[in-house]
Formats: sequence, C-alpha cells, structure tokens
Amino acid sequence: MTIKIYNSLTRKKKTFEPYEANKVRMYVCGPTVYDYIHIGNARPLIFFDVVRRYLERRGYEVRYIVNFTDVDDKLIRKSEETGMSVPEIADTYIAAYFEDAEALGIRRATVHPRVTENMKEIIDFIQGLIDQDLAYESGGDVYFRTAKFPEYGKLSHQNLEELQYGIRIEVDERKADPRDFVLWKAAKPGEIRWDSPWGEGRPGWHIECSAMAKKYLGETIDIHGGGQDLQFPHHECEIAQSEGLHGRTFARYWMHNGYININNEKMSKSLGNGINVKELLKRVRPNVVRFFMLSTHYRNPLNFSDEAIAQAEGAVARIENSVTNLKHRLQTVSRLQIPIAEEQEIQQLERETAAIIERFDQKMSDDFNTPDALSAVFELVSLSNQLLQQEAVDRRQLELLLQAYNELNDVLGILRDDAAEEELLDEEIERLIAERTEARKAKNWKRADEIRDMLQERGIILEDTPQGVRWRRR
Repeated sequence: MTIKIYNSLTRKKKTFEPYEANKVRMYVCGPTVYDYIHIGNARPLIFFDVVRRYLERRGYEVRYIVNFTDVDDKLIRKSEETGMSVPEIADTYIAAYFEDAEALGIRRATVHPRVTENMKEIIDFIQGLIDQDLAYESGGDVYFRTAKFPEYGKLSHQNLEELQYGIRIEVDERKADPRDFVLWKAAKPGEIRWDSPWGEGRPGWHIECSAMAKKYLGETIDIHGGGQDLQFPHHECEIAQSEGLHGRTFARYWMHNGYININNEKMSKSLGNGINVKELLKRVRPNVVRFFMLSTHYRNPLNFSDEAIAQAEGAVARIENSVTNLKHRLQTVSRLQIPIAEEQEIQQLERETAAIIERFDQKMSDDFNTPDALSAVFELVSLSNQLLQQEAVDRRQLELLLQAYNELNDVLGILRDDAAEEELLDEEIERLIAERTEARKAKNWKRADEIRDMLQERGIILEDTPQGVRWRRR
C-alpha cells in the first residue's frame, strides 16, 4: 500500500518516495520559545508527531528534527521587559514546552536543535551565500539577493513582480532591493550578540532552519512541515537559501497544516483570543485535545469551541470505556470458568479486526487522513461492544481486540496507558464492587443499592452480567 502526500509546492498528491530507501529525513519548524506554546503551535506538533509515528509503523527509519528558535526580537523584548537574560527565557520556555508536549503525547524529536547552539553552521551558511554572490553585507547586516533566485515565490505561487507590488515590504535603505531579506542582523546596543565576519550580531529568522536542516539531515530532505502561516515568507526563504547555495532540491515534500479559528474567528494577538496549552490542559484532558486536533483533516481550518471540545470528550470516553470493559472482561474470563467461543468465531473476529486495521492504513496512506482513520477506531469500538454482549467469550478474542487498539493507538496516541490503568485498577472502586457482591449474596439489597448509588454519583456505571460485574466510567 503506497503512501500519498499532498505537496504544497506542486499542489498535488504524489506517491511518497524518500531520497534514501527506507529512511525518512523530516524537519518541522518548532516554536519561538519566548512564551508558553498555544494551540496554534500544538496543531502541527501533534499532527507531525502522528505522521512520524505512521511512517515508523510502515517500516521507515525516521530522523525527525524539531527546532527551537531561542534568539530573536521576541525573546529580546521579553528580556527587556522582565530583566531575565535571553538564554534564561529560552531555558524556561523550552522546559515548559517539553512538559506540555509530553502531556499531549508528543514524542521527542530525534534532535531538538537550538539556534544558539548552531551559530557556526549558520555563519558558515551565510558566508557560502556571499561567496556565490547570493548575499551581500550592508552596514553590518547581511541580505539575500532575492533577484538572484528566479524561482523565489514557487512555494507560495507568487512571482517577484507580484511580491513587489502585492506584499508590504519594509523600506530599508541598506537593501539593494526592497524584496531582499535579512540573513544576519547587526547587534543594537545591549542586545545579545555573536562575532561574525560582518561584525557582532545575530541570525535572521529564515536562515536558522536552512542551516540546521543541512547539519542534521543533509542538503536534501524528504519532508518539511509546519503551519500554513509559515509558507510565506519563512519556507519560501528557506528554499531560496538552501537551493541557491546547494543547487539541488531542498525538500521533496512540503506539508502545511491549516489555521486554527476560535469560535469561528481567526486566532490572533490583535483579537486577544489565543489559548495557551498550559491553561487549556487545566480544564481539558490532554488526550481529548489530541483527539480534537486529529478530528479535522490537517490541511483544513480547525475551529476551536467549547462545543467541539465537549464532542471530543464524548468520543474519547467511548473509546476509553470500550478498552476498559475489554480489560475488565479479560480479567473476569481469566478468573472464572465460563463457556468459551467456538474456533470459527475467533477466526471470524480475526478477519473483521484485520479488515478494520487495513481500512485504517488505507486512510492514513491517503495524505494522513486522520478523521477517517478515527472512524476505523470507532468501528473497533462497535466490534468490541458486540463481543462484550456475548456470554461465550474467549480470552483470545479479547486480547485480539486489545492488540488492535494498541496498534492503532501507537499511531494516533489518543489513549494514555497511565489513564487506562488508573481507571481499571482503582482500588477503592474494586473494593466497593466486592462489598456490593457480598451484600447481594447475603441478600442485603439495601446496602447493595447504596453502593451502586454511591458509585453512580462518582460517575461509575455498574452492569451485572453472567460473568460478573462490569463497570465503566460515565
């Protein structure tokens, strides 16, 4: 089953063929670490985590790079406002990033490079552009000669003339051409700085990703990802820098996720409607946030609202209840002597489960269609619930379904192992259920009903079955 990816550069789906067989070189633009990450940052981080997981499921060895921009104008302003140094600010918010990312089930990248740790590579890259007359120094700054790269605009599908008249360009007399962009900025008094052949200063934003992609992945990478807002100018400039210097394709596949809206309005600082992840996780479970992010195709806009989060919460609860009930039934089957299923019934379940997993793979192979892939998970929920209604169940059937859940969840990451175990093994709940069972045996119906009501108030629903008591969270 081939994987097809929509390439933002060509605006077409194309069969995925990595530069090197069975290996994927993947770079995703990470956050600027001057504050906590917001849900706009979280969307690409969650989605591309799933892309990486799925490629690994398909047998690829994925080298995955997510950078931190740990020096730029925003960090410098934050430093001036707080009195903290730029490195202190970066360290604070990088630690916060890892805390939030771990909560959201985002696996650490192969490398998380920082701009400040790659200054030599950035300076060498800029010097290489100057040596090819693709860049020039002016007053301690260094600029890229946009006109020297005729394909500039091919990602955003704009030509240089359109860019000149259709895009607001900052007037700067130091530039040879208004469309040129900065590679190195001369330091202002009091700013953090590094030595360079052009004087003390710091990198421009665009150059960092070109230099770090080259260092950690090579001159040509397979997948470059990020939010749609990065397509122009950031990724456009990366192409110009990297392909201008090396004379070869920089990224074989460009992938961009859509914007996030808040209650049908675009999320923006000017509207003051941004939501940071740390605050959101105080009221919404992390796996619910992750499910919500994956419930819309990555290239489409995603609308955040309380109603949408409530729907995601209900959907996740359905999946969690199914898994919890399967595990509980497996414990019961292991404890009790009960009728087991016929061999042909087990084989039938194997075929049905395999068909669901195949449909999951078909959807994920088609440009990582997570909403349709989630529908395969709910097919598994229905199949599990049907089995749980039967009296004769074999442990192999239960293990088969649980294994299928694990297989799909290894890609989607919407079930948290720690949460599932906590729900299943809550000692107090198990003790109360055991007490209720004894009360029923003693025909102490009043106490049995009291316990049922107590558990129901805590969101625990009991179901008396021939195999014993099953419970689930409401």
